[in-house]
Amino acid sequence: MQFSWPFFFVINTALVLLWGGERVLGGGPLRPGVTGLGVLVLVAAVVARAVRMRMAASRGERGAQGAQVERAFLGLYLVMLAAVAMYFAQSDVFAKLDGAALDATSPKLAGALAALWPAVLLVGLLPTWPMELAWLSMDNAPKLELQRVRDALFSGLGLAAVVIFAVATQYVVSGHDVKKDFSYFRTTRPGEATKKLVQSVDEPLEVTLFFPPVNEVADQVESYFEELKAASPKLTVHRYDHALEPAKAKALQANGNGLFVVAKGARHESYYVGVELERARSQLRGLDAEVQKRLLQVARSQRTVYLTQGHGERGEDSFASAAQRSPVEILRSALKAQNYELKTLSAAEGLAKEIPKDAAAVMVLGPQERFSEPEAQALAAYAEKGGKLFLALDPEPGKDFEELLKPLGLSLGTKLLANDVVFAGGTHTTADRTVLVTRSFSSHPAVSTNGRQTLPMFLVGAGPLEELKVHSADLAVDFLVRAEANTFNDQNANFTFDEKTEEKRQAWGLGAAVTRRKSTATKPDEEMRALVLADSDAVADDVLAQARGNQYFVIDGLKWLVGDEALTGTTNSETDTPLMRTAQGDAVIFFGTTFLVPAAVLGLGFSLRRKSKREARPAPAKAKEAKP
Repeated sequence: MQFSWPFFFVINTALVLLWGGERVLGGGPLRPGVTGLGVLVLVAAVVARAVRMRMAASRGERGAQGAQVERAFLGLYLVMLAAVAMYFAQSDVFAKLDGAALDATSPKLAGALAALWPAVLLVGLLPTWPMELAWLSMDNAPKLELQRVRDALFSGLGLAAVVIFAVATQYVVSGHDVKKDFSYFRTTRPGEATKKLVQSVDEPLEVTLFFPPVNEVADQVESYFEELKAASPKLTVHRYDHALEPAKAKALQANGNGLFVVAKGARHESYYVGVELERARSQLRGLDAEVQKRLLQVARSQRTVYLTQGHGERGEDSFASAAQRSPVEILRSALKAQNYELKTLSAAEGLAKEIPKDAAAVMVLGPQERFSEPEAQALAAYAEKGGKLFLALDPEPGKDFEELLKPLGLSLGTKLLANDVVFAGGTHTTADRTVLVTRSFSSHPAVSTNGRQTLPMFLVGAGPLEELKVHSADLAVDFLVRAEANTFNDQNANFTFDEKTEEKRQAWGLGAAVTRRKSTATKPDEEMRALVLADSDAVADDVLAQARGNQYFVIDGLKWLVGDEALTGTTNSETDTPLMRTAQGDAVIFFGTTFLVPAAVLGLGFSLRRKSKREARPAPAKAKEAKP
């Protein structure tokens, strides 16, 4: 018997006692006793290993082999003992014995020992664990396999080297205030919508860059505007150093370098990017959106959009919304970035009488209650005069909102639509089937970007939107967003298609554009336009923050409403966006990582194992020929 396990427990007990005495008890009265006991146990283990080595050397060939192993164990124990000595040399024990702490007399030596003793301890400790296991497995073996012990030694030393390297790297990195961003980085290029906006300007536009003469950020910004300048001859770009052009900087209210100013006539807007590339990366990734925002502010007059209130509509935050539903703060911010002024419109603010004459559009976002007859009549009268309506309605309240939709030639079902084939995962239950995903768009300008970019839209709990069989002949209804063809109207709310009921699968309407032109109308402003969506969750923050298709639907849809459909298009951004996975994608990831990948690894290992065995197997000897 090798009796390795007692040594395994003894050495670890010694280290636990030392840790408890020095780190747990600290300056308590029990510290000397516990620490001293730990040191004695460690020394005893070293002496016992030395004795075993001498005894093993006198037992023949097997004993000589055992002595080699014991010598290796003894060396590792001495390394651990040296680590403990280093620890005490730089601790307060040295001060109590000598009268002065080592860090006071030799601070560099104390610092070196403080960093060195844990590394030395790992070098001595980590190899002993696999070596003890390998040594124990040969207790009753007829022949000792020293190679196994040697492999265990090198494995432990390798592990100790990895740990020491990782800790040392972390220590060095944390001691230096330097950050490196190795993520993907590229400044955005001018997007389609920004180029169209510049092309539509009828007066000269001037962009002034204020940067130092040699600057990496300035090169990135100037490259963006040089490409944008090619879209319109009315755009000019100049670059100045703020310190060398104080008069120009004062006229444009530029208070330093690292910014650009977009000016048209007396109107100008600025945006600060920065002068250090590492810190300006986030601004450069979203540069196109910021430039477009400034261009809209100086090139377009501000228009007013009214949001109805008083019927449980979605609010600016979750607490202002009915039942604390997801708010529409992202939508509001996007509209403000497009240079729209947002105002609320309730019965107390004139909704029951007449829509304000300065209304560029009226938005109804997720009401929970019906509109009163005077309110509905005021909206209908506004539409008759060429008004613009954006309606995002929900079937969950159980109301069909006939008072809003009938004048537009539409109806909304109160039963949710579901799809058991294509849907987005969220709760990982059958209720996820009401989270519809669609790429089915018409050629309407409000969804032209979605169609070209194949950007899907997500709707959470949508109802079937249908055209009335009988409506005013001058109404033109275009279903610009439809559900996938296997979507069904879930009549009994079990999220499962039932053939025996009135449920049917079809490409239900989810969004519609309605127009009505007066016979005397000569301008788009006099044309009634309405955009109707059968789900308000699609424009709420929970969805809008992740779904680019929904974002473009909102922005391009409003541009179409107010007659700016020529400005629809993409806005480039290099910022990372969250990913939304479907339930099928989740299933593939789960089963792939749980079963397929481990099975592939096991299969590869099994095949390599069989191959190595075949190569190591000796070739069969040839039979000798029998002599006649």
